[in-house]
Amino acid sequence: MSAEVTTDGTEMSEDEQALVHGCPLVESRGQQVLFVPCDRYLEVMRLLTDEGFAMCVDLTAVDYSKFMDRDLPTGVTAERFEVVVNLLDISARRRLRVRVQVPESEAVVPSLFDLHPGTEAMEREVFDMFGIAFSDHPDPSRILMPEDWIGHPLRKDYETGSIPVQFKGAPS
Repeated sequence: MSAEVTTDGTEMSEDEQALVHGCPLVESRGQQVLFVPCDRYLEVMRLLTDEGFAMCVDLTAVDYSKFMDRDLPTGVTAERFEVVVNLLDISARRRLRVRVQVPESEAVVPSLFDLHPGTEAMEREVFDMFGIAFSDHPDPSRILMPEDWIGHPLRKDYETGSIPVQFKGAPS
């Protein structure tokens, strides 16, 4: 039995499931991944920031509607959407990926803007492309698509289509 080291430096056996702030912690492709429930997202993110994960490198989402049977840690229920946040603790040279299951029926998670102001544009992009809203976001408008655009292009059930290219000066 080999031991795994958790984010706080303690060891655990393969048979144990590591928990950080009551959330399952696993290793995936050499990186630690923390599965945080949607209702505890902001609370756990504050705790992680206080522990040194002060830099939010990326925030994005995934539509798993075609992969609902994916492997998840014990106690984590698969939802259609997942918000994925990558954090860095620069002083301790640590990286952590946070994954939050977001139900299709209520695709809303708290905004990280007050904690990590750099997430403002990333959250707008996730809203624009996936339709996941961020409560208490300072500007919950589209960022990539026109305001009157209908739908969210990175959803797996979004119809593919084409937009005719118009060249300046070319006859119509």
